[in-house]
Amino acid sequence: MPYFAALITYVPDAAERRAPYRPAHLAYLRDLHAAGKVIMAGAWSDPLDGALIIYHTESRAEAEQLLQNDPYAQAGLWTSLRLREWNVVIPPLDEPEG
Repeated sequence: MPYFAALITYVPDAAERRAPYRPAHLAYLRDLHAAGKVIMAGAWSDPLDGALIIYHTESRAEAEQLLQNDPYAQAGLWTSLRLREWNVVIPPLDEPEG
């Protein structure tokens, strides 16, 4: 399964604007993590102007769909999104090298 890196840019004042959607966003990502679809995720800090999500999905289309279903995306909190297939040469610690 390929990996995909989602490079996300937030709207201005993201900390305040995301607050009502944050619990649903985190629950969504935690569910995807438990299912093995999200490997890591987190916002940039200082400044809080975007985030990175690493997906491990069957296809680019699946990663795109997961992004579209994210509560932050549905609330319009992202001004731009760049999804790149990622050629992993050193896998996560819990995954064997292949």
